Amino acid sequence: MAKTGMTTTQGLRSAIERSGYYPTLVIEAVESAVGAEPVTAFLVHQETTFDANEVRRHVTVLVLTDSRFIVSHTDEQGADDSSPVPYATTSTESVRIDRISSVVVSRVVANPETYTRGQLPREVVLTIGWGAVSRIDLEPAACGDPNCEADHGYTGSSTADDLSLRVSEAGDGPETVSQALTFAHALSEATVAAGAGA
Repeated sequence: MAKTGMTTTQGLRSAIERSGYYPTLVIEAVESAVGAEPVTAFLVHQETTFDANEVRRHVTVLVLTDSRFIVSHTDEQGADDSSPVPYATTSTESVRIDRISSVVVSRVVANPETYTRGQLPREVVLTIGWGAVSRIDLEPAACGDPNCEADHGYTGSSTADDLSLRVSEAGDGPETVSQALTFAHALSEATVAAGAGA
């Protein structure tokens, strides 16, 4: 489930409550991170995964204020060696807007030959980078000679990959896809404004 659009703390609180996923715990963590700043945009996304014989839930809350981007993750865990009862773990990270280095929106569109402007994609992947986590992909370098056996070292790329969130029409509904795009747009505009003010 994802929600965005209402720009008040109460709207954020209502979206978290509607997700039905430990709302008191999630609200307290998010509101503690947001503090007194007004909320300008938010996205609440709940996903359910199947792990062997267990169903696990995870909720991600993204919040945009005038100066920060806040990410909250909450996961539930079954009883294990560290705890005899089920438990949940929640974490928040607060990032200054001017630290965000990339906002990538990947869209999957069915039947692109009949695509019309404004049509919702069937899937959206929002990837946000701010330098906390980078992924390096390396592969052996080669020359154009297929018979060459020389060692040409390695070539690769480094990609900022701090957060990746996928929503789909089939799994989350068209409203959720639209809300993810709206949040991504707000975040992109905030990073432009932060860059202009630097």
